[in-house]
Amino acid sequence: MKFIEEVIVEEFLPTVRAMLAEDLRDRGFTQHEVADALGISQSAVSKYAHGDVARHERVVADARVQDLVDRVGEGLASGDMSRVAALVEIEVLIRRLEEGDLLAELHEAAMPELRDADVDFSVHDPESGLRERERVLASVRRGLRTLTNASGFAALIPNVGANVVECLPDAETIDDVAAIPGRLVDVKGRAMVPGEPEFGVSEHVATVLLAAREAGSDARGAVNVRYDPELIEALDDAYATVAFDAEADTAAAVREAVDAYGAEDGDDASDALVLYQTGAVGVEPIVYVLAPDAPEAARIVRELC
Repeated sequence: MKFIEEVIVEEFLPTVRAMLAEDLRDRGFTQHEVADALGISQSAVSKYAHGDVARHERVVADARVQDLVDRVGEGLASGDMSRVAALVEIEVLIRRLEEGDLLAELHEAAMPELRDADVDFSVHDPESGLRERERVLASVRRGLRTLTNASGFAALIPNVGANVVECLPDAETIDDVAAIPGRLVDVKGRAMVPGEPEFGVSEHVATVLLAAREAGSDARGAVNVRYDPELIEALDDAYATVAFDAEADTAAAVREAVDAYGAEDGDDASDALVLYQTGAVGVEPIVYVLAPDAPEAARIVRELC
């Protein structure tokens, strides 16, 4: 008697690990870096490199497995994908291939009795919440890299700091919004990044994004920068630009401003949207660039550098 989990452990995973190890080495990773990225020992990497671990021909030839290896390898190499995200992507493909597909066929080959059995292999939901959260975190990382690689971005950071955020599709609270903890600050002309993106760490920018969404915007990403009339003028040439009251409650003021914009222009503010306030006593003037995702918001800001 052989379970499908044994097929996965004995045939599928060794093949995928070997393919990933080869992919990362081709991208310039050292043996130590490959071991660290995959969470395996250097001796295991050496065995994969020398062909000491057998690869299942059907797994190697499967286009979906090849695509997975390419995506995960690229994500790990660029830093866009964490080890958790890589694990989730591999797990998702495994569950899909169990559903009367490649892994089910390999299982049947190992257990011929299954061919005549009425077995349902659909036991997992591939569209998990964890996968969506990892996608958002990866998107924030891409947006962050766009900004930190842009010459002159540090000059756009306000005194209170900047942030790059993106929310889940059904976001309701700041816990559904991923951002940089502690915000980005200007240190001698360079944007200092205090840590990896997390959920629930941006109260201010997240509040603006969520309020705009409540008022009809489809934006999921946002970046805040310092206020300057010239920046507003440049943004206004290409994007919907709306002011809100800095002295009122932020969420209420943003909802009112976005509502008024939609009523006046007959637009639901579904594309890129620029919100700004010109300051008040104890309140620094700020500009918020909202877009479909964090990388797009970052791209718009990069054009201002």
